[in-house]
Amino acid sequence: MLLIGVGNEYRSDDGLGIYAAREIGRREIPGIAIIEQTGEGAVLMDAWQGHDRVIIVDAINSGGAPGSMLRIDALAEEIPTRFFHHSSHAFGVIEAIAMARVLERLPQFLVLYGIAGKQFDVGPGLTDCVLKNMPQMLASIERELRSLTGSTMENRE
Repeated sequence: MLLIGVGNEYRSDDGLGIYAAREIGRREIPGIAIIEQTGEGAVLMDAWQGHDRVIIVDAINSGGAPGSMLRIDALAEEIPTRFFHHSSHAFGVIEAIAMARVLERLPQFLVLYGIAGKQFDVGPGLTDCVLKNMPQMLASIERELRSLTGSTMENRE
């Protein structure tokens, strides 16, 4: 099981995936590896090779209200490219998933979590609307990870 936190912590809400990966790491869920990535598509495809279950966390631009959370089963649903237009990579998360699908290199389970960002300019820290909903997203991710790994909440300190 692999969790990939995607983003740039020096571009405000774009740092969501990085901050989320670090927080999930502090929860010490057995059976998962956690990495941080900038979102470059080829690197993402290489990162998930050898893992049959992958969760990616990244900031999104869903067109909805900033702070709204999203969970997408990347194997069952198409991911609208507009969700990730703030990426600085021409070949990012969406393109990596599309290319891996064509090359038959997708993991057996691939879920994408995100929160709609408000601010993507240079600067550290998440905006209040993202911070407000981050605990709910982290709880959802933790529940899913524990379910997938057979770990229970009672194993937490």
